[in-house]
Amino acid sequence: MTPGADAKRSSPVGFFRSRWVDAPAGVEELDPAQLAPGFRAGGAHCGLKKDGGTDVGLVVCDEENVRSAMVLTRNASAAAPIRVCRTVTDLEQVRAAVVNSGNANAETGEKGYDDALDMCRRAADALGIEAASVAVAETGTIGVPLPIGAVLIGIEEAAAGLAADGGNAFSEAITTTDRWPKRCTLRAGGVTLSAQAKGAGMIEPNMATMLCFVQTDAVVEDPAGLLGAVTDASFNRITVDGQMSTNDCVLLQATGTSGESLPAGLLEAVLTQLAIEIVRDGEGAVRVAQITVSEAASAAEAERVARAIANSPLVKTALFGRDPNWGRIAQAAGAALAGEDLEEIGVDSIDAAELGAETEEAEIGLRLGRGEHAAQVWFSDLGYEYVRINAEYTT
Repeated sequence: MTPGADAKRSSPVGFFRSRWVDAPAGVEELDPAQLAPGFRAGGAHCGLKKDGGTDVGLVVCDEENVRSAMVLTRNASAAAPIRVCRTVTDLEQVRAAVVNSGNANAETGEKGYDDALDMCRRAADALGIEAASVAVAETGTIGVPLPIGAVLIGIEEAAAGLAADGGNAFSEAITTTDRWPKRCTLRAGGVTLSAQAKGAGMIEPNMATMLCFVQTDAVVEDPAGLLGAVTDASFNRITVDGQMSTNDCVLLQATGTSGESLPAGLLEAVLTQLAIEIVRDGEGAVRVAQITVSEAASAAEAERVARAIANSPLVKTALFGRDPNWGRIAQAAGAALAGEDLEEIGVDSIDAAELGAETEEAEIGLRLGRGEHAAQVWFSDLGYEYVRINAEYTT
């Protein structure tokens, strides 16, 4: 198969499709349009996307006593919606989230901040709730003023069309260069969980150019602790191009109305699958790989080496071309440990055969022989299509 030949492929059937994700026992996949009980969503078009697609989304919890948590990008040049979430939104009781795609509202100064705040206020007015209970997220081109008038009209239209089966409309509203939607609704252990994510490029923790919204009727005692832990194990373990976004966020909302706790491992499995889907959908990507660095002197060392390998253009192009060139892995690992006393890395320490396999998912392993710590990172290949997409992004 010619590299890049399947770059326009559709998403495979079934949600838990990765070899690296173990779905908890007894999970039932439902129609992703149907949100978890107590939630409604919708989308509208306001003219931000060049293709005329849905670009304003709204998801709302109808339960007043919702418990929530958000994880936000650590980029020092955070976009206006991130700053609004940090300074205005009550992150522990988010009733609704309003999103636009096509404009990041980043590097837009105080006007951009005011625009993001106006989005919260307009959504709150339409829903009859407090502005502090509304989170705002935006994604798209950086440095372009937001056409706030059109966006506010779009918010009103999205609010008017809210529905319990609006998950697909909301999912479509948050995508940009995504080739397929990333969403699910699952039932397990007496609870229902729905999730919608977007992401394809500018992907590198913390976090990636990605948005994710999770709704559940489960009882979650410590939303912030849970979300932080599973985000570190999923979205913060991926890279497409080593670029940290200004706009990332993950929102978890839990009503507790089912009276049941989340089954062990369910949220982590969902977010890990979504994270791998983002990597798989990396702009122009045709393959995804998992690099596992083991026998490191510390957890930080294992992660540093794994990220260096995952972000190496030489390793990524080898993945694209199905070239089992293990020397590129050794080079990247040595560069990550420059100045350290490292034994020579040889072929016996590297598992790189799957770089050259015909599989869409490839496992790579490296043993450093320096200790007992390990780390994993998922990454995409690097091919012709990535250059084309990003060379023409605003032109």
